[in-house]
Amino acid sequence: MAKRAAPQEEGTLIKRARSSEPETNNQQLAISSSNDERQKALIRSVKRTSNLEAPIISLSGAHSAEILSCRFDPTGQNIAACSSDRGISLWRTYPPNTNYSLLSTIHKAPVLDLQWSLFSPLLYSVSADHTLAYTDLATGQRVRKLRAHREIINSLDKTLAGGAGVELLATASDDGTVRVWEGGDEGGKDPVAVFELGCPVTCVAWSEDGATIYAGALDNGIHVLDLRKQEKVSVLGGHVDTPTGLAISPNGSYLLSPSFSSQTIIHDIRPFAPSPNRVHRVLTGAPAGFENTLLRGAWSREDGGSRVAVGGADRTVTIWDVESSKILYKLPGHKGTVTAVDFHPKEPIILTASKDGTMLLGEIEPGAL
Repeated sequence: MAKRAAPQEEGTLIKRARSSEPETNNQQLAISSSNDERQKALIRSVKRTSNLEAPIISLSGAHSAEILSCRFDPTGQNIAACSSDRGISLWRTYPPNTNYSLLSTIHKAPVLDLQWSLFSPLLYSVSADHTLAYTDLATGQRVRKLRAHREIINSLDKTLAGGAGVELLATASDDGTVRVWEGGDEGGKDPVAVFELGCPVTCVAWSEDGATIYAGALDNGIHVLDLRKQEKVSVLGGHVDTPTGLAISPNGSYLLSPSFSSQTIIHDIRPFAPSPNRVHRVLTGAPAGFENTLLRGAWSREDGGSRVAVGGADRTVTIWDVESSKILYKLPGHKGTVTAVDFHPKEPIILTASKDGTMLLGEIEPGAL
């Protein structure tokens, strides 16, 4: 005899959310993909920490090869990425996360690094074609192109010259030099300064005041270059292999540098450091792999720089707490080496780029100020 379905009684208890409860930034996510009617109630409430449409968002379809660098603009509303397919893609950070521009004629070789201008609608980019390009974001057209180096240009950074209000760019190249250029539409064709290091330079970063340049090179050192004196003043040690990226902390006191040895070092670059060798923290957990990829790290900005992140050949992003050196997150999701990361300037959002040709936007817990 067939079992009869239980009749629906009017007295069945149904839990409802009270309208008087304060609204929280929670989102309900279904954690069961089964077609079974009995499992449709498997729904988890996730506390949201940002204005992204979802906790994790994939940005894909623009590039056909590995993405080598990705950065938020100063407002956090837009994203730029460059790839070895010679293209530069521009995206919206917030819904609908559109890829609103793809610049494929700026360079004739892989684009290795890029930077947003601090105060003008320009995007700066460097390439394996030995050029530094200035692109007008309003028109999508290249407005300046400088034959900046004799070899591949690996890295680019920008700063505001102290008191002058002039944007300066620093480029690092395999030709063994670091060169300083004037930014903006009306900069000269000749470099402001040239520093000869004698071996290929892999990464470059400006100090907070724009008076000093830090340059990582193939000799495993981070060279400290004084712009006013136009000479090298010292070398930061600690690495046993080539530094692959440099990033200054939001307060300007510390320098993050991953390397080919899978060791990430934070140097104390304050004028008077308590440690003689200036090594503040040594972080491990992000394998560099055997591909000799120039992995780029980043500091969190919405919390003042209490966390740092570096991608790895294990296809994850590692986020550490700077004070304790403990790993806070190992974020998966990519199908290739994670080459670059960046933190949102105002929200706890991390942006990652990979050799799989995609980027991921993910929200994390807010840091402590």
